Amino acid sequence: MAEQQTEYYSIEDYLALEAQAEERHEYEAGRIHAMSGGSIHHSLIGTNITNSLYNKLEGSSCLVLNGDARLWIDHAHSFVYPDAMVICGKIQAAEEDPNAVVNPVLIVEVLSKSTVGYDRGDKFHKYCSLPSFQEYVLIDQDKPVVDVLFREEPGYWKMTTAIGLDKTISLASLGFDIPLSAIYRNVQDLGEPIF
Repeated sequence: MAEQQTEYYSIEDYLALEAQAEERHEYEAGRIHAMSGGSIHHSLIGTNITNSLYNKLEGSSCLVLNGDARLWIDHAHSFVYPDAMVICGKIQAAEEDPNAVVNPVLIVEVLSKSTVGYDRGDKFHKYCSLPSFQEYVLIDQDKPVVDVLFREEPGYWKMTTAIGLDKTISLASLGFDIPLSAIYRNVQDLGEPIF
């Protein structure tokens, strides 16, 4: 999230503006935030993880949504755009917006320098208020490091970190693994992890 407006907007105002906007915006309790532009790494990684999830879930009752799908978080009075989401079973739309979902099981964020603090902090805390939310995947776009947080029980999250292209992440909520080599496929000039 980059630019913050001080004027108050209703949900209806936001949805009307978003329907005509050329770039995406997030909404939080009356404030609209323009989303920062993406990089080639961000785009490739987002596509790779979405494709990997889709391929693994083919034939199941779970669906993969890319970063164009809007998520409504009622507890935080917010609309956000995760980089990817998985919904198992029927898609539930928000009362406030029939084009926003409310029931992801898994959410993916590709981290950038400008969003890493928000994605790991306040945004994650917002996601935790969603009853369906069980797993959070945070992908570093500059080096092969992926953190996976899994809700083992209410209020208790377990984090695992995979470091290096020869490693895999295990998605407990979906019951399968994804290699980091698939997540970072065709991403050039990755940095070396410093740990």
